[in-house]
Amino acid sequence: MEIEELVSLEVTVDDVIYMPTLETPTDKPHPFVYFITIKNNSKKKVKIVGRKWILTGLNNDKTIVEGEGVVGQFPEIYSGSEFNYNSYHVIANDSEVEGAFFGETDDGDIVYTKIPKFELSIPKWV
Repeated sequence: MEIEELVSLEVTVDDVIYMPTLETPTDKPHPFVYFITIKNNSKKKVKIVGRKWILTGLNNDKTIVEGEGVVGQFPEIYSGSEFNYNSYHVIANDSEVEGAFFGETDDGDIVYTKIPKFELSIPKWV
Protein backbone atom coordinates (compact mmCIF):
# COMPACT_ATOMS: atom_id res chain seq x y z
CA MET A 1 0.00 0.00 0.00
CA GLU A 2 1.32 3.43 -0.90
CA ILE A 3 1.69 6.09 1.77
CA GLU A 4 0.50 9.52 0.74
CA GLU A 5 0.70 12.93 2.36
CA LEU A 6 -2.60 14.10 3.75
CA VAL A 7 -2.33 17.85 3.36
CA SER A 8 -5.53 18.26 5.33
CA LEU A 9 -3.63 17.48 8.53
CA GLU A 10 -1.99 20.65 9.80
CA VAL A 11 0.86 20.55 12.32
CA THR A 12 1.98 23.62 14.21
CA VAL A 13 4.82 24.02 16.66
CA ASP A 14 3.15 26.23 19.24
CA ASP A 15 6.12 26.85 21.54
CA VAL A 16 9.65 25.70 22.28
CA ILE A 17 11.11 26.32 25.74
CA TYR A 18 14.61 25.69 27.12
CA MET A 19 14.12 23.75 30.38
CA PRO A 20 17.44 23.46 32.27
CA THR A 21 15.72 21.84 35.30
CA LEU A 22 14.99 18.58 33.43
CA GLU A 23 17.33 15.64 33.86
CA THR A 24 19.60 15.01 30.88
CA PRO A 25 22.37 12.62 29.89
CA THR A 26 25.88 14.08 30.17
CA ASP A 27 26.44 13.93 26.40
CA LYS A 28 23.21 15.89 25.68
CA PRO A 29 22.87 18.38 28.54
CA HIS A 30 20.38 20.79 26.94
CA PRO A 31 16.66 19.95 27.30
CA PHE A 32 13.89 21.64 25.32
CA VAL A 33 10.15 21.17 25.78
CA TYR A 34 8.04 21.67 22.67
CA PHE A 35 4.28 22.05 22.27
CA ILE A 36 2.58 20.65 19.16
CA THR A 37 -0.92 20.87 17.69
CA ILE A 38 -2.15 18.41 15.03
CA LYS A 39 -5.35 19.69 13.43
CA ASN A 40 -7.51 17.54 11.17
CA ASN A 41 -8.92 19.65 8.34
CA SER A 42 -9.95 16.57 6.35
CA LYS A 43 -13.38 14.95 6.21
CA LYS A 44 -12.05 11.69 7.67
CA LYS A 45 -11.06 10.68 11.18
CA VAL A 46 -7.33 10.02 11.39
CA LYS A 47 -5.64 7.88 14.02
CA ILE A 48 -2.00 8.87 14.61
CA VAL A 49 -0.03 5.62 14.67
CA GLY A 50 3.59 6.81 14.56
CA ARG A 51 6.10 9.60 14.32
CA LYS A 52 9.60 10.28 13.11
CA TRP A 53 11.85 13.12 14.27
CA ILE A 54 15.17 14.11 12.73
CA LEU A 55 17.44 16.34 14.81
CA THR A 56 20.43 17.80 12.97
CA GLY A 57 23.17 19.40 15.05
CA LEU A 58 25.80 22.00 14.16
CA ASN A 59 28.24 19.40 12.86
CA ASN A 60 25.53 17.76 10.72
CA ASP A 61 25.30 15.02 13.34
CA LYS A 62 21.85 13.46 13.12
CA THR A 63 19.67 11.85 15.73
CA ILE A 64 16.60 10.01 14.46
CA VAL A 65 13.74 9.25 16.83
CA GLU A 66 10.99 6.92 15.58
CA GLY A 67 8.19 5.24 17.39
CA GLU A 68 4.59 4.23 17.62
CA GLY A 69 1.90 6.73 18.48
CA VAL A 70 2.51 10.09 20.13
CA VAL A 71 3.62 10.37 23.77
CA GLY A 72 2.35 6.85 24.46
CA GLN A 73 -1.03 7.49 22.85
CA PHE A 74 -2.72 6.75 19.53
CA PRO A 75 -4.96 9.80 19.25
CA GLU A 76 -7.99 9.66 16.97
CA ILE A 77 -8.50 13.12 15.55
CA TYR A 78 -11.97 13.70 14.14
CA SER A 79 -12.70 16.03 11.25
CA GLY A 80 -12.37 19.62 12.46
CA SER A 81 -10.72 18.60 15.73
CA GLU A 82 -7.17 18.82 16.99
CA PHE A 83 -4.79 17.03 19.30
CA ASN A 84 -2.39 19.02 21.49
CA TYR A 85 0.57 17.62 23.36
CA ASN A 86 4.01 18.44 24.64
CA SER A 87 7.21 16.45 24.83
CA TYR A 88 10.93 17.15 24.84
CA HIS A 89 14.27 16.62 23.12
CA VAL A 90 17.75 16.77 24.63
CA ILE A 91 20.66 18.04 22.54
CA ALA A 92 24.42 18.59 22.72
CA ASN A 93 24.47 21.72 20.54
CA ASP A 94 22.11 23.99 18.61
CA SER A 95 19.94 21.83 16.38
CA GLU A 96 17.30 21.95 13.67
CA VAL A 97 14.33 19.64 14.11
CA GLU A 98 11.88 18.28 11.52
CA GLY A 99 9.82 15.18 11.07
CA ALA A 100 6.46 13.62 10.28
CA PHE A 101 3.42 12.03 11.82
CA PHE A 102 1.95 8.87 10.32
CA GLY A 103 -1.75 8.10 10.49
CA GLU A 104 -4.45 5.79 9.32
CA THR A 105 -8.04 6.54 8.31
CA ASP A 106 -11.03 4.30 9.02
CA ASP A 107 -10.80 3.25 5.35
CA GLY A 108 -7.30 1.89 6.00
CA ASP A 109 -5.51 4.61 4.05
CA ILE A 110 -2.04 5.31 5.44
CA VAL A 111 -1.22 9.01 5.48
CA TYR A 112 1.51 11.28 6.77
CA THR A 113 1.98 14.94 7.45
CA LYS A 114 5.19 16.86 7.89
CA ILE A 115 6.21 18.56 11.10
CA PRO A 116 7.50 22.04 10.22
CA LYS A 117 11.20 22.65 10.86
CA PHE A 118 12.08 24.47 14.04
CA GLU A 119 15.24 25.42 15.91
CA LEU A 120 16.53 24.35 19.30
CA SER A 121 18.91 27.20 20.13
CA ILE A 122 20.78 27.02 23.41
CA PRO A 123 20.44 30.37 25.21
CA LYS A 124 23.58 32.52 25.32
CA TRP A 125 23.39 32.65 29.14
CA VAL A 126 24.01 28.91 29.45
